[in-house]
Amino acid sequence: MKSEILRLLKENDAYISGQQLCEHFHVSRTAVWKVIEQLKKEGYQIEAVRNKGYRLIDSPDVMSRAEIESLMNTTWAGKKVVYYDETDSTNNQAKAYGEKGEAHGTLFVADMQAAGKGRRGRVWVSPAGSSIYMTILLHPDVLPTKAPQLTLVMAMAVAEGIRKVTGLETKIKWPNDIIVHGRKVCGILTEMSTEIDYINYVVIGVGINVNQETFPEEIRDTATSLKIETGSSVRRSVLIATIMECFEQFYEVFMETEDLSGLQDRYNAMLVNLGREVRVLEPGNEYEAHALGINRTGELIVRTVDGQEKEIYAGEVSVRGVYGYV
Repeated sequence: MKSEILRLLKENDAYISGQQLCEHFHVSRTAVWKVIEQLKKEGYQIEAVRNKGYRLIDSPDVMSRAEIESLMNTTWAGKKVVYYDETDSTNNQAKAYGEKGEAHGTLFVADMQAAGKGRRGRVWVSPAGSSIYMTILLHPDVLPTKAPQLTLVMAMAVAEGIRKVTGLETKIKWPNDIIVHGRKVCGILTEMSTEIDYINYVVIGVGINVNQETFPEEIRDTATSLKIETGSSVRRSVLIATIMECFEQFYEVFMETEDLSGLQDRYNAMLVNLGREVRVLEPGNEYEAHALGINRTGELIVRTVDGQEKEIYAGEVSVRGVYGYV
């Protein structure tokens, strides 16, 4: 009821009477009043006028289950939200729920992570009050070998969501780092539980630097935030809901062919590496090549200096720009 009352307040510029809310939700005036008071304590400015009702004046950057669900305009992606003020890792929580058979599309969001995860076992710095840490739980009916492509689907959704909310030109550094003005603003980590020919579940974790103003010295040259790039704060819940809308759309296209053929051109248009010289870092081997874009299964196609075309697999190598991070 809390999420729905909040949604109604956001959708109406005029006052909504307490009686209307009582009749809509089949509850008492006292129950409605208690929800309004809870929302006020969370930071919402709600005006209450006798004989008129309630009106939402201002909705700050509140992170809560009610706030996120009130903004969600999807069929299944993020329709159910599990929210934590603090947790170890949203990926860990999503996997635990996945083991219990939690529904496809459930979204796990935290204001702070004590043990955020990056790729190859790295720690993702996860302070409170400024960033997005979220993980979506999926049960895709595809072969396990196809699941890693969903990482690229999410990268597209994040890049598109940021562009829609902020107007920033967002790019993807293959396979799944989101880049704004040459610096990383988001990392994505996909984990899964599979049998030989069956996926139990997939979890895709997303960490976005939203309103940070400073970074530790070791990543200052390669990391940025949306606030730094736009000069103003970004409402995290709005961005989460927008990304989920984009992800649902791209996911449905992916599932039609069970590969990236329907998204390949759009992904390549976002690819910061496209047409650039890159340095491929393989275990025990490093070489420079020209990036040609991804194929239908998400590998990066490069042309080596001797004219050969090679498929680069994300799990095995890293790609860097010849003269810098991208």
